[in-house]
Amino acid sequence: MPFENHGNRSFTPTSVYKNAPAASGVYGLSNARQWIYVGETANIQAELRKLLEYPNQVLREHAASGYTFELSPAEYRIERQNQLISELAPVGNRLHAQAARARS
Repeated sequence: MPFENHGNRSFTPTSVYKNAPAASGVYGLSNARQWIYVGETANIQAELRKLLEYPNQVLREHAASGYTFELSPAEYRIERQNQLISELAPVGNRLHAQAARARS
Protein backbone atom coordinates (compact mmCIF):
# COMPACT_ATOMS: atom_id res chain seq x y z
CA MET A 1 0.00 0.00 0.00
CA PRO A 2 1.47 3.41 -0.94
CA PHE A 3 1.86 6.18 1.59
CA GLU A 4 -1.26 6.71 3.68
CA ASN A 5 -2.89 10.07 2.95
CA HIS A 6 -0.45 10.62 0.07
CA GLY A 7 -0.23 14.35 -0.42
CA ASN A 8 2.72 15.39 -2.50
CA ARG A 9 4.10 18.62 -1.10
CA SER A 10 6.73 20.87 -2.63
CA PHE A 11 10.22 19.89 -1.44
CA THR A 12 11.24 23.38 -0.35
CA PRO A 13 12.40 24.77 3.01
CA THR A 14 9.14 26.67 3.49
CA SER A 15 6.94 23.68 2.76
CA VAL A 16 8.97 21.35 4.97
CA TYR A 17 8.89 23.86 7.83
CA LYS A 18 5.11 24.38 7.50
CA ASN A 19 3.96 20.84 6.69
CA ALA A 20 6.41 18.20 7.89
CA PRO A 21 5.99 17.13 11.50
CA ALA A 22 8.83 16.84 13.99
CA ALA A 23 7.67 13.28 14.64
CA SER A 24 8.59 9.66 13.99
CA GLY A 25 7.74 8.23 10.60
CA VAL A 26 8.65 7.42 7.02
CA TYR A 27 9.03 9.83 4.13
CA GLY A 28 9.30 9.68 0.37
CA LEU A 29 11.00 12.03 -2.08
CA SER A 30 9.92 12.18 -5.71
CA ASN A 31 9.86 14.20 -8.89
CA ALA A 32 7.38 14.19 -11.76
CA ARG A 33 8.89 11.01 -13.22
CA GLN A 34 9.82 8.74 -10.33
CA TRP A 35 10.20 7.98 -6.67
CA ILE A 36 13.71 8.96 -5.66
CA TYR A 37 14.10 7.88 -2.05
CA VAL A 38 12.13 6.40 0.86
CA GLY A 39 13.55 6.75 4.36
CA GLU A 40 12.66 6.47 8.03
CA THR A 41 13.51 8.79 10.87
CA ALA A 42 12.66 9.82 14.41
CA ASN A 43 12.05 13.40 13.20
CA ILE A 44 10.63 13.80 9.70
CA GLN A 45 10.99 17.58 9.59
CA ALA A 46 14.61 17.57 10.75
CA GLU A 47 15.58 14.84 8.28
CA LEU A 48 13.95 16.62 5.33
CA ARG A 49 15.55 19.92 6.30
CA LYS A 50 18.94 18.18 6.49
CA LEU A 51 18.44 16.65 3.02
CA LEU A 52 17.53 20.07 1.61
CA GLU A 53 20.60 21.68 3.11
CA TYR A 54 23.04 18.82 2.45
CA PRO A 55 21.71 16.75 -0.47
CA ASN A 56 23.37 13.38 -0.97
CA GLN A 57 24.69 12.11 -4.31
CA VAL A 58 21.31 10.64 -5.31
CA LEU A 59 19.48 13.92 -4.67
CA ARG A 60 22.11 15.84 -6.61
CA GLU A 61 21.62 13.52 -9.60
CA HIS A 62 17.83 13.09 -9.31
CA ALA A 63 16.40 16.36 -8.07
CA ALA A 64 13.41 15.86 -5.79
CA SER A 65 10.57 18.29 -6.29
CA GLY A 66 8.08 16.77 -3.85
CA TYR A 67 7.81 14.83 -0.62
CA THR A 68 5.24 12.94 1.35
CA PHE A 69 5.26 11.23 4.73
CA GLU A 70 3.32 9.15 7.17
CA LEU A 71 3.66 8.96 10.92
CA SER A 72 4.88 5.67 12.33
CA PRO A 73 6.04 4.60 15.78
CA ALA A 74 9.74 3.77 16.06
CA GLU A 75 9.13 0.03 16.32
CA TYR A 76 7.37 -0.07 12.91
CA ARG A 77 9.38 2.46 10.89
CA ILE A 78 11.93 0.13 9.31
CA GLU A 79 9.30 -2.45 8.42
CA ARG A 80 7.11 0.23 6.82
CA GLN A 81 10.10 1.76 5.02
CA ASN A 82 11.03 -1.63 3.57
CA GLN A 83 7.44 -2.26 2.49
CA LEU A 84 7.34 1.10 0.66
CA ILE A 85 10.76 0.51 -0.95
CA SER A 86 9.59 -2.86 -2.23
CA GLU A 87 6.37 -1.38 -3.58
CA LEU A 88 7.65 1.90 -5.04
CA ALA A 89 11.20 0.88 -6.08
CA PRO A 90 12.81 4.32 -5.54
CA VAL A 91 15.92 4.86 -7.64
CA GLY A 92 18.02 6.10 -4.70
CA ASN A 93 17.27 3.08 -2.52
CA ARG A 94 18.15 0.75 -5.43
CA LEU A 95 21.47 2.56 -5.92
CA HIS A 96 22.27 2.38 -2.17
CA ALA A 97 21.49 -1.35 -2.15
CA GLN A 98 23.71 -1.97 -5.19
CA ALA A 99 26.58 -0.03 -3.61
CA ALA A 100 26.21 -1.97 -0.35
CA ARG A 101 26.31 -5.29 -2.23
CA ALA A 102 29.41 -4.17 -4.14
CA ARG A 103 31.19 -3.35 -0.85
CA SER A 104 30.38 -6.81 0.58
